[in-house]
Amino acid sequence: MARQAPAAHHVGITVSDLETVLPFYRDTLGLEVVDRFEVAGEEFSVAVDVEDASARFAHLAADGSRIELVEYDPEARGSPAAGLNQPGAVHVGLSVDDLESFYRELPDDVRTISEPRTTESGTTICFLRDPEDNLIELLEA
Repeated sequence: MARQAPAAHHVGITVSDLETVLPFYRDTLGLEVVDRFEVAGEEFSVAVDVEDASARFAHLAADGSRIELVEYDPEARGSPAAGLNQPGAVHVGLSVDDLESFYRELPDDVRTISEPRTTESGTTICFLRDPEDNLIELLEA
């Protein structure tokens, strides 16, 4: 049986201050805020590879796509490639129906940050890196 191809879910942008950036996307660009939430806890920290991580999120509708703005605590310093909590860091989110199965079927040479983790928001997530170290989030909402 062929593995299910992932469907696009969102593009994430890490920002320093969500309340400063959100008005630009909402008011200037005219994107609708469709969800706001916070995530913290050990499972989230392990999944994103950031010790004691918590984050505030805003999801915006963009003509059938979703833009995710996220503000991390703690905020990293340095290169955007250093971690998901670095302002300017970008990842592509892809949703699948069964993340555990999809994860098990990944080729051995795919580099992952963690096994799938279910965060306190109820979403199961797993991050991996493409061959050039770009971050991809696989999720089962």
